[in-house]
Amino acid sequence: MPDLKLTLACWDYDRTRPLMDGRVKPEGIDLDIQILRPRQAFQRMLDNREFEVSELSLASYTALKGRGECPFVAVPVALSKIFRHSCIYVRRDAGIKSPADLKGKRVGTSQWSSTGLVFMRGMLQHDYGVRSQDMHWFMGGLNSFVEPPLIPLSLPEAIRLEFLQKGQTLEQMFVAGELDALLSLYIPKLFLEGSPEIARLFPNYKEVEQDYYSRTHIFPIMHTVALREDIYRQHPWAARSLYQAFRQARDLAVDGLYDTDALRVALPWLIDHVEEAWRVLGKDFWAYGLEPNRPTFEAVGRYVHEQGLSPRVVSADELFAPGVE
Repeated sequence: MPDLKLTLACWDYDRTRPLMDGRVKPEGIDLDIQILRPRQAFQRMLDNREFEVSELSLASYTALKGRGECPFVAVPVALSKIFRHSCIYVRRDAGIKSPADLKGKRVGTSQWSSTGLVFMRGMLQHDYGVRSQDMHWFMGGLNSFVEPPLIPLSLPEAIRLEFLQKGQTLEQMFVAGELDALLSLYIPKLFLEGSPEIARLFPNYKEVEQDYYSRTHIFPIMHTVALREDIYRQHPWAARSLYQAFRQARDLAVDGLYDTDALRVALPWLIDHVEEAWRVLGKDFWAYGLEPNRPTFEAVGRYVHEQGLSPRVVSADELFAPGVE
């Protein structure tokens, strides 16, 4: 039998490159890989189901599961992980010295349903008692490009969310004093340029994030990998084959980091970074699978419900195709 031909959309990570260059091949599958920035792949998959397999926003996928209208079946691959405390920015003159000071403030964001924002809002609520409805939200582009919502929004009335009008941008409003804070997946241009008007809410974000992990065991997962449901129904074995291939590719990437013969990544203290990750997160710091990531998967299931994206809490056990690990 010839191999099953599947299109896969994903970004060019160290942990996907072995699939792209042929060092790893999923058993029984011939992948046609399209390298796309995550945001591009997400919208094309969510809107048009354009690929048979795709990197996908974990929060959007979880919300669709909770709504009972999910046309995808995911495998427990954690392609993108990142703590997001560093992504909360405030005006220096807005009187925001702690997370609690965000209550009643005007907050800008380029997305509501993106996983990064879901985890930021969840962290603010569960760690600091600041709920989504405690802030006045404005959604639009940081500088020019306005991203449509990843999935349709129907938020509770208690959540105040306004969409920017044509010609408005979040950074313009921030400079004009019309916003007090930004929750941004992207580094604002103002911050990159060293503007004195903007600062991180958590200047010592690395220490805060390490403490957060030690207490919660949540290492926020941004993106997973999903098959179209019609493909999964026809070829359920493909889910396991893909999961195992993504694990092999991840192993090649991670194992290659700890090598003093020649640094794999252009970071002068790469070896120290790896050893620190081991101390804080454990040797399997980029874990795939359900159980190693259960606290994170349980958290996103709670957060999408609390933030108005899902009518119910989605449990970790219902997120992924069974029997792939």
